[in-house]
Amino acid sequence: MARLIRTEKEVEGRYTEQWIVVDEDVLEQWPAGPLETVGRPVPRADGGQRARGEARYTADIKLPGMLHAAILRSPHAKARVRRIDTGRARRAPGVRAVLGPETGPLTDEPPYEGAPVAAVAAETSEQARTAVSLIEVEWERLEPLLDPEEAVRRNELIDEPNREERGEVERGLAESDAVVEAEYRTQTVLHNSMETHQAICEWDGDDRLTVYISTQFIWGVREEVAKRFGLPEDHVRVVCRFMGGGFGSKNGPGDYTYVAAELARATGRPVKCALTRREENLDSGNRNSTIQRLRVGARSDGTLTFLDGEFVNATGWDGWLASTGGPMRLLYACENVRTVEYGAKLNTPPMAAFRAPGFVEGTFGLECLLDELAAKLEIDPLELRRRNHSTHDAVDERPFSSKQLLECYRRAEPHWERRDEVRARSDATWKRGVGLASQVWYGGGGPPSYAWVRIGGDGRAAVITGMQDIGTGSATAMAQIAAEELGLPVDRIEVALGDSARGPYATISAGSSTIPSMGPAVRAAAADAARQLIEIAAQRYDREERVLSLKNGQIVSSDGGSWPLEEITGLLESGQILGKGSRGPNPTGMRVLTFGVQVAEVAVDVETGEVVVEKIVAIHDVGRVINPLGASSQVEGGIIQGLGHTLSEERLLDPSTGGNLTQTLDAYKIPTIADVPEIVTDLVDVPDEHLTNLGSKGLGEPPIIPTAAAIANAIRDATGADVRSLPITREEMLRALREASRQPAREEVGA
Repeated sequence: MARLIRTEKEVEGRYTEQWIVVDEDVLEQWPAGPLETVGRPVPRADGGQRARGEARYTADIKLPGMLHAAILRSPHAKARVRRIDTGRARRAPGVRAVLGPETGPLTDEPPYEGAPVAAVAAETSEQARTAVSLIEVEWERLEPLLDPEEAVRRNELIDEPNREERGEVERGLAESDAVVEAEYRTQTVLHNSMETHQAICEWDGDDRLTVYISTQFIWGVREEVAKRFGLPEDHVRVVCRFMGGGFGSKNGPGDYTYVAAELARATGRPVKCALTRREENLDSGNRNSTIQRLRVGARSDGTLTFLDGEFVNATGWDGWLASTGGPMRLLYACENVRTVEYGAKLNTPPMAAFRAPGFVEGTFGLECLLDELAAKLEIDPLELRRRNHSTHDAVDERPFSSKQLLECYRRAEPHWERRDEVRARSDATWKRGVGLASQVWYGGGGPPSYAWVRIGGDGRAAVITGMQDIGTGSATAMAQIAAEELGLPVDRIEVALGDSARGPYATISAGSSTIPSMGPAVRAAAADAARQLIEIAAQRYDREERVLSLKNGQIVSSDGGSWPLEEITGLLESGQILGKGSRGPNPTGMRVLTFGVQVAEVAVDVETGEVVVEKIVAIHDVGRVINPLGASSQVEGGIIQGLGHTLSEERLLDPSTGGNLTQTLDAYKIPTIADVPEIVTDLVDVPDEHLTNLGSKGLGEPPIIPTAAAIANAIRDATGADVRSLPITREEMLRALREASRQPAREEVGA
């Protein structure tokens, strides 16, 4: 039975209410623990295709007559086009169309370096780039605003400041036996997806458009492109079969898609617009830098009395205010909490979502602050976190749908107890230590999401949905869920995805939402197909439906007898069974969150400032785990990305001109395999009994959140130095060591 309901949906910590239509979901959750297929390690269904180079990414698509686009981008952080002459470009070999600043999204007043000003379509990408170099521009350079604190003083903000407060911070300050105040800074980080941002646009007549694009949200691109060109949404088809990374930067169509569509309309031919690696580091988004001024107070027993934070996000010219203060508001039981967050509007490239935006930065500050407090109180850092464990969401007093953070702490104990052993391996040059940090994030997903399951005469099943697998193995998890419900081996399940014209609506792959949003819909669709199979089998074999079940590719009767599934499906010949399912609402009146803790072991060369991360143990509570193998891959990927954020990655701008000095990978240092430590993954794997028919939450973002703080706290344990700025370069490490040497000696490093 279809139901019209109003429900709450969360993506990246931003909540919206919406009406949705869902089918009645009467499925009970499966028992906890590994089942026949769900909960067991399964290699990626498309792993072979990816490894052999057979996977067809947007970069691989070549359409008949396809042209290539190149974009003229502003070389200045703030400028105005006084005069532009595209004549030479129009006459250049191979050129078929040129767009000037009068065509959106191009502009004659670029507000940051890399903003698009003009574009060319030519027969080859080389011809297009050559033509762009022939465009003559007379620039009027203007004074850019580059300082986020100055932007706050001028009230140059991306939005109104976000102020949140509960209790009375001043009262908490008066009740404190110890107070710690510190400033933390995090840098701007670039996504550097392996597949750059790109799209191919092809018009069919004047009112139908196909977009091949590397995207995390097929349906969002469909909606935005249709709106841009005044088309019915069903006249826009969006295709993304395979994708080479996005990390939040590919949630929307981007300027390059609109450029390709405009050039395709002007030429009557398909046009591909692909960012180069340099353009990727100029204008594809970033994790914005932050300045965090934090205070914490506690009683002598470690009970937190107040938390106070001012957060300045260097958002750039556009974007949104990521919740850097979210961890401070959500992670611990504290009656008095005050946060204010500013999004500074600057003449720098716009930010974009980047794997747990805001929470990665905010957790670094908060969790380092907690360790400094623990040292001042002479309380074990793990014990301090236990003492301030929250049993409900203190923001609005909602209970958690589930929370296993205390179990995460319990599992962390043996790794935490290695501190003396690790420290004992120190010598005069290399100092070793252990640090930890907690994590909170969203990841409950939400409706609407829909799926179909089709069973043919050969007894094989196809899961059909308009979702996208952005490289995380989501398609394999969907195959496992369908296989479990249908009683089939996973190799008899195909998953068709990546095309808005070939499957029903699916949610965005962001905010750790794909599996918790899509998985319940796939299970419901598989259950619908299974019900139909049982009904047909009961008629064919003259049995009551209640005695029949599906197991191991067989129809099994509890009163004796079993038959291959093909005996029933074969009766259909060319007919098919079609099951359909939808994702129901999240539990009413509850907060759905993920939790975890990471323990890091590091070695620091106190003479050179070199930091080596030797081991990270990641313990996370994300509800039911569908595929432990895929889940461990997500943990490893998040931690490796977190290593770059912690130790080496940083976009550098010329402080006077705003020019990007790190446009290439020889200047912008991402981690290599040589930087990867031992990584131990431990997932609690307890289903959230209140969340859908699966009880699963998302795991895409939690592993990156506590990594920087755990490493910084381990450095503190090893050396006594307070690291308060990322990345922890050798220069930063030596500065922190010099600062520590001027402080009174601690009785016990890392106490």
